[in-house]
Amino acid sequence: MTKKDEQDFIAAPSPTEDVVEKPPRARVSDAPIPEETANEKLERKRDYLEGFLQKKPENVSPGEPGGEVHQSVIDALKDIYDPEIPVNIYDLGLIYNVEVAEDADVVVTMTLTTPHCPVAETMPNEIEMRVANLPGVRDAEVVVTWDPPWDPSKMSDEARLELGML
Repeated sequence: MTKKDEQDFIAAPSPTEDVVEKPPRARVSDAPIPEETANEKLERKRDYLEGFLQKKPENVSPGEPGGEVHQSVIDALKDIYDPEIPVNIYDLGLIYNVEVAEDADVVVTMTLTTPHCPVAETMPNEIEMRVANLPGVRDAEVVVTWDPPWDPSKMSDEARLELGML
């Protein structure tokens, strides 16, 4: 063997030689725990959550979900309550779709709890007037559909909580 060949080989230490042990692995349980009271921890989490929820979507067209006009229509719908159930029509699941066209025309697709609902004739007109009077909306139309039929599974968790169904 030449000297060059000897340099390419690395021999393992013999069992009689002292071998240096690997350092211990870092563990999460070994990390120092900061002294923090339960109230401080709750406040820290609340600050983070509030900041996250208040952040508005960036570069969203006013008519798209999350946009200014679309959100104002949803907020207006949340102000309209079913006369028989103390929950707004949006959380009740009566609103199936909100579309805002580029020319600011709004189409709200909705249903009612039953075809024999006492407000079947007046509710769509009230929604149409309320949405048409919002800033940025040129015209509003309400389309009432019975397919798919409404059922309690369409309600939001907030509505279920309000009605004692959770």
